Amino acid sequence: MTKVLVVDDTMFMRHAIKTMLADSSYEVVGEAINGREAIEKYRELLPDVVTMDVTMPVMSGLDATKVIIEEFPDAKIIIISALGQQKMILQALSLGAKDFITKPFDQQRLMSTIVKVVEY
Repeated sequence: MTKVLVVDDTMFMRHAIKTMLADSSYEVVGEAINGREAIEKYRELLPDVVTMDVTMPVMSGLDATKVIIEEFPDAKIIIISALGQQKMILQALSLGAKDFITKPFDQQRLMSTIVKVVEY
C-alpha cells in the first residue's frame, strides 16, 4: 500500500484529500499543517508520496520541498496550489517537486497524478 503524507494548513483540504484517497490503495500515514511540520513528519514516516500545499504559515511548501529534497533526493512531492500561482509551481518543480495540481481539483486528477509520480 502506498503511504501518503498530506500537507495543507486548512483542515478542509486535508480532509478532502484524505477522503479522495480513502477508496483506493493509498494510506494516509500523516498530516502536517505547515512546512516545518511536513519536514518533521517526512523524516519520521518516510512516506511514498507527499501532497504539499504552497502557501502555509510558519514555513511555505516551497521551503519545505527544498529541505526534504536536499535530505531525501528521491522524495516524491506533488505541489498543490491555487490558480494563478504558476511562478511558485515552476519554482517548486525546479526545487525537485515531481508534479503539481491546481486547486480546485477532483478525485480523478489527484489519483492520476499520484499514480504518475509513484511510478516515475
